[in-house]
Amino acid sequence: MDVTELVKVSIILLLLATGVALLSRRLGIPYVTGLVLAGLPITELLSRRIGLSPTLVLDLFLPILIFEAGINTDVSRLRSTFKPIALLAGPGAVISSAIIAVLLKFVLGLSWIPALFVGVMLANTDTVSMIAVFKDIPVPSRLSTIVEGETLFNDAAALVSFNLIVQVYSTGSLTFIQGIEQLLFISLGGCVVGLVLGYLSIPVFARLDDALSSLLLTVAVALGTFQVGQYLGVSGPVAVVVAGLIFGNLGLSRNTSASSRITLLSFWEYASFTVNTFIFLLIGVEINLVTLWKTLPAILLAVLAYQIGRVLTVYPLLALVRWIDRPIPLRWQHLLFLGNIKGSLSMALALSLPTTLPGREVLIAIVFGCVLVSLVGQGLSLPWVVKRLKLSKFSEVQQQVEELQAQLMTSKAAQDELDSLLKSGVLPKAVYEEMRSAYQVRIAGAEKTLRELYNRRPDEVEGRSGKSSKLEAIRRRLLLAEKGALNEAMRKRILSEEIVRGRIQTLDEQLLKLEDD
Repeated sequence: MDVTELVKVSIILLLLATGVALLSRRLGIPYVTGLVLAGLPITELLSRRIGLSPTLVLDLFLPILIFEAGINTDVSRLRSTFKPIALLAGPGAVISSAIIAVLLKFVLGLSWIPALFVGVMLANTDTVSMIAVFKDIPVPSRLSTIVEGETLFNDAAALVSFNLIVQVYSTGSLTFIQGIEQLLFISLGGCVVGLVLGYLSIPVFARLDDALSSLLLTVAVALGTFQVGQYLGVSGPVAVVVAGLIFGNLGLSRNTSASSRITLLSFWEYASFTVNTFIFLLIGVEINLVTLWKTLPAILLAVLAYQIGRVLTVYPLLALVRWIDRPIPLRWQHLLFLGNIKGSLSMALALSLPTTLPGREVLIAIVFGCVLVSLVGQGLSLPWVVKRLKLSKFSEVQQQVEELQAQLMTSKAAQDELDSLLKSGVLPKAVYEEMRSAYQVRIAGAEKTLRELYNRRPDEVEGRSGKSSKLEAIRRRLLLAEKGALNEAMRKRILSEEIVRGRIQTLDEQLLKLEDD
């Protein structure tokens, strides 16, 4: 495809995406589902067929999406939900892949290698579709973090497993011990690469004095980390996840002006939105409805297989969480099962299947069909499921509390920026004091109203109000801060391990008594 035709195609896709955005908002359907449906007939409008390139998705789109998710993920939130995330994204992904492969092996009569390939591709959950729903319908923050964390690390787990199966297919042999060694090397190696490049980028970022140079650095870190990981034979996605987490939680908080942070985060939000728009449009373009119709029985059996695999991993694994962490409510588990949506990575992996694999075209059709059924069926029903499970509880009191908190946080952030401007000599003292006093009035008003809300008697508010939820979230943060201080004191040999373990056990018991936020 030459440059002129590429420009024409891009214009068509952008105009189509704009129309989809308007219609999806009016009809109340998820944006990504609308994009896929709009992409189905678009091939007829083009002189040449375009499609979803696995190289484009894996080497360009995936690092952008993972890095954007990483820099916007709060490590403290991730740490507080690490156990359920680790269970679902680690053992959960492996067990689900195995269950799907076994079912496809004996129901569809596939050989083991093709069945394992499809199992890995269909055990992966799409991040974008779930988060898009959560942006429109507020859910408890812990549930949102579990979903984000699982899908973030699930992508990396799928790629690692897929590459191991490719190695087995190519070499014809891989023992269990060798597989474990490879898995650890690829995963831990990716973590090391991400840690090194993430930390090395922070001092460079701190020395840059303009937002555009900072943007270029972050793009280089995102794409470069992935390529370095792949070159070294470790997991590029794992490396990008770790680098994004480090950069977002350490790099952006050190001597970075508010304007630079906003510019950088806005750029990555736009980049992620643009990439997702093209990915889901191209998914629709890539799907051939005639081929899908011919393989419909196999597709429906595969859909049933991955749902069975999800049931047999989500509920048993999350039942174990109550022994090691705060229990996961059953309604949350229902959402984690029903929100098992497939997306771009599954299709990119299908297109990356070895060309010599027997029945490759049938396998691609099965995966594509599962993605379409998932995006349309589950994608359209997910907002209804969230409301039906009564997960979205946003009372008037909670809304009032959050509006006051927003006023408090923004006013204090503005005061911090004023202090910085005064210290650097940009702002005269008289102007500084006048502007700061105006913000102080807003802060005092918000604090007074919040204090009255927090001191209100429980019987004055129906049900579990935003007040109770917010206070418990604050108590949880305070208890986690106490745990962090104790662990740091033990690491520095200030306190003995015996004393620290006893105090930490008490804190853990208090944390378990708190309701979910």
